[in-house]
Amino acid sequence: MKLKIVLNISEITVFLLLTGLGTVANISIFVNYICTFMGSGKKSIHLILIHLALTNITLLFSKVMPVTIAALGLRHFLGDVGCHVIVYLERMARGLSICTSSLLTVVQAVIMSPRVSWWGRLRLRSKWHVLLSLFFLWILNMLTSMNLLLSIRDTATDTLQLRQISEYCYFKKESQKRNNIFLILMVLRDAVFQGAMGGASGYMVFLLHKHHQHVLYLQNSKLLYRTPPELRAAQSVLLLMLCFVFFYWTDCVVSLYLSSSLNNDSLTMHFQEFLTIGYAVLSPFMLIHRDGLLAECCHAH
Repeated sequence: MKLKIVLNISEITVFLLLTGLGTVANISIFVNYICTFMGSGKKSIHLILIHLALTNITLLFSKVMPVTIAALGLRHFLGDVGCHVIVYLERMARGLSICTSSLLTVVQAVIMSPRVSWWGRLRLRSKWHVLLSLFFLWILNMLTSMNLLLSIRDTATDTLQLRQISEYCYFKKESQKRNNIFLILMVLRDAVFQGAMGGASGYMVFLLHKHHQHVLYLQNSKLLYRTPPELRAAQSVLLLMLCFVFFYWTDCVVSLYLSSSLNNDSLTMHFQEFLTIGYAVLSPFMLIHRDGLLAECCHAH
């Protein structure tokens, strides 16, 4: 019993530490690109990075709030309203994270495209396209998460419990059919945006391969050549996408395991919680590490 309490305290401490570090890093990214965008460097990719940081902050807040309240012993402090808000924000933030990461990959592919190509001609108008796209992403994810406003109840007030989704929230039994419909919509959303992410990433890999062949030719010709900043920034975006894909699909595998498992494996459930916040915590540090390349890329255009 004492060992279990010590493990729970350790897990909560590590969880709060990671979310705290991730929140600070995302706020730094958010403030940095807000200042850059409000200044002279108003670039479309800045809007996406600002939105990605805001999405990460929202996700981390929605995850850390219930853990903090549970750690303080205030199990039913939020009630139905708080339960709706927290779960709705988490679902929206996770959807926006997928969509924003996909949009970031597509815009980066546009930026590094040759100017004579069809993708390259979008470059001058991409800022307005990004604004409209971000607005569309919010509407889309608000609609695909609407079922939670009718399906979630606090553990203290819900009498029709079906499946626990957190320490204090349950799905209502009679809403399961509606939830399955929205689940299909979310799967379609994820498939479409991950397909776009995969296509844009493949196109960038192709351009990077062509650039690599060009560099080898120049080296054999004993000519000096400096890698364009947009190509180096594309490498950092591809690294971000690999990070996202790893956490997303690992989370999916763990979720399928928990759904099919008859036993409640607390260790696996806690591992899934860390997977949920993994991308939101790690991505801002990757951006900070490569921030010089991204900023150089944006100013170059």
